[in-house]
Amino acid sequence: MAPEAFVEIMRDAMLLIVILTSAIIMPGLLVGLVVAVFQAATSINEQTMSFLPRLVVTLIALAWLGNWLVTKLMDYTNNLVLSIPSVIG
Repeated sequence: MAPEAFVEIMRDAMLLIVILTSAIIMPGLLVGLVVAVFQAATSINEQTMSFLPRLVVTLIALAWLGNWLVTKLMDYTNNLVLSIPSVIG
């Protein structure tokens, strides 16, 4: 196995990880920012007000993007399995 092939496989895997995790984390971060600004403006320091909206948005993002996430992961796995002969030989 050539080192270039290994580096390409690892680069593609890391890129896929970044894409999949950011699709889940970004909505929660944005909602957390909005809630933090609201809390700072109103001087409300309730912990559940910060946690609950982020949790709900993250679960909604998982439910809404779940099919796309699994499809991306399956496509990467299929491409990885199909590239075994070219990487070995």
